[in-house]
Amino acid sequence: MLHAFIDESGQRGHTDNASPHFLLSAVVIRDRNLPFLGTVLEQLRGDLNRPTGTYLTWKNIRSHAERLQIAETIGGQFWLKTITVVACKQHLPPSDMTVDQMYMYQFRLLLERLSWLARQHQEVATYTLAHIRGFKLATLRQYEAALRNIPTQIAWDHLDPNGGSIDQPQRDERLQLADLVASGTAPAFNPDRFGRTESRYLELLRPAIYQHSPSSELTSYGLKIHPWNASTRAAYPWIGNL
Repeated sequence: MLHAFIDESGQRGHTDNASPHFLLSAVVIRDRNLPFLGTVLEQLRGDLNRPTGTYLTWKNIRSHAERLQIAETIGGQFWLKTITVVACKQHLPPSDMTVDQMYMYQFRLLLERLSWLARQHQEVATYTLAHIRGFKLATLRQYEAALRNIPTQIAWDHLDPNGGSIDQPQRDERLQLADLVASGTAPAFNPDRFGRTESRYLELLRPAIYQHSPSSELTSYGLKIHPWNASTRAAYPWIGNL
């Protein structure tokens, strides 16, 4: 069985103060490798001189060197895979989607890829989402049911038929790794206050990104960018070098 832990980075809305990109990331681990996850989090706490059990969240780690260490450590774990979906809001057509609908559309694209990874290895994947204020388990269940009734590319036979769960990263520390992946990927897309982006974290995370085969397009699997068209290809030419 596979286990996916999912968190976000950026804002879902389209206000002037919202980030131009919204990301949803999953860290995917086989059940037999789950004990290694806690070991890696403790290793990171030691590297960062944080006490045992400290809640690790990207926003509280300001040092560039420490962030590079986090990305390199996660990218070097052969027993996990990451999947990230990036919404390029400035390239999307005008939409009246609510913030919940934006999140759930991202979730649909991520769920497709999670199910493909499970299908590729003939396994079943469970998934846990980091809690979002105002987002209820009932909303998730409604959307899962809606997805089952429309054409998608989700391989449902390879996902837990009971649906996903929602938890707090302070309570389920495995979600902290998803926060670090989502937030480590985001600077490659969302500029800082000086207008600069930073792709080095993503480059260090690259070995862990899900790719169906060495010849497969990364943007079809572990780093899904939407829309993916001429304008976004031109906006992010560096992706071809990952």
